[in-house]
Amino acid sequence: MVNKGGSKPELSVVVVNYNDRQNLGQSLAALIQGRLDFAYEIIVVDNNSSDGSRAYLEKSFPRIKLIFNRENRGFARACNQGIRASRGHYLLILNPDAIIEAPALNLLMREIRSNPSVAAVGPGLFRDYSRYQVSFGGKPTFGRELLQKCLLNYWLRLRLKLSSTRREVSWLSGACLLVRRQALEEVGLFDEKFFLYFEDIDLCLRMKAKGWKLIYLPQVKVYHQEGASTVKLGLGRRFAYRQSQLYFYRKHNSKFSYYLLYFYLLINFSALFLEEKLKKDKKRVKAAVFFKLLRKSQHGQN
Repeated sequence: MVNKGGSKPELSVVVVNYNDRQNLGQSLAALIQGRLDFAYEIIVVDNNSSDGSRAYLEKSFPRIKLIFNRENRGFARACNQGIRASRGHYLLILNPDAIIEAPALNLLMREIRSNPSVAAVGPGLFRDYSRYQVSFGGKPTFGRELLQKCLLNYWLRLRLKLSSTRREVSWLSGACLLVRRQALEEVGLFDEKFFLYFEDIDLCLRMKAKGWKLIYLPQVKVYHQEGASTVKLGLGRRFAYRQSQLYFYRKHNSKFSYYLLYFYLLINFSALFLEEKLKKDKKRVKAAVFFKLLRKSQHGQN
C-alpha cells in the first residue's frame, strides 16, 4: 500500500521527472495498482517541467509526495532531494520511462532482504521483451568503452537473451535500481557534480570499494523506454554525457586514460567542426559547444 505518513514504509520509490508526463503516469500507475508485499511510499521530484507535469501529478496522484524545483537541477541533485525526503529502509531509484510491475519488484525486494552484504540489485531492462539493454558492466575505461561499443554490447545482448543467471557486477543502471539505505549512508549519495549520466556508475563503484555487493538479476524483467526524457534535451543531452564522462574519468581513472578520452574527443569534435564549417549551416554551433566543454575540462572547472 502507499504509505503517506503513519508508520515507516519499508520501501521508498524515488522518481525524477523532466517533461515526461505521459510515461511518468504509466510508471506510477503500475506501482500503485500492483499488489506489493510491503508498505511503500512514492516521491516524485520534478525538475521544472514545462509539459504540464505539475498539474497532472497534483490532480492524478494526490497521495504521493511531490517536490517541485524551480529549475532543472539535473538527475543526481534531484534524486538526492528525493532520497533525503524518504523514510524507507530500501530505496528504488526509478526513471519515469521505466515500468516495473509488482511481481518484478517483489522479487528484487526478496533478493536484497535475504542478502545483508548486497548494497543494490538491478533487473533486466528491455525496450521490448525480445531485446535486453546492457544495464550493468565493469568499470568504464577508455579501452573497455571502445570494446563495449564495438563488440561487447552486441555479445552481451545475445548472451543475456540466452541466460537468466544471477551475477555479481561492478555497476548497475540507475534507470531501475534498488538500493539499501545503509549502503548509501556509508558511501554518501549521488555525486551532484554529475548533471546527467555516469552518476549511477560512480555510486556503484563507491559501494564496491567499501566491500558491498551489487547483484544483477536478468530473470526479473522491467520495461524501459530508454532515453524518453533525455531525448528532449537535444544537443544538451550530448553535452551532458561528455561532460559527465570527462568528470568520471578524472575522478576514477588514471591521467593516461583521461587524456586518451580527452584527445579522442578533441579529434572527434575537430572533424565535426570542419564538416559543419564546410556545410556553412547552423550545425557548426554543435562543435563549438563541445570545444568549450573540452576547454572547461582541461582547466578542471567541471
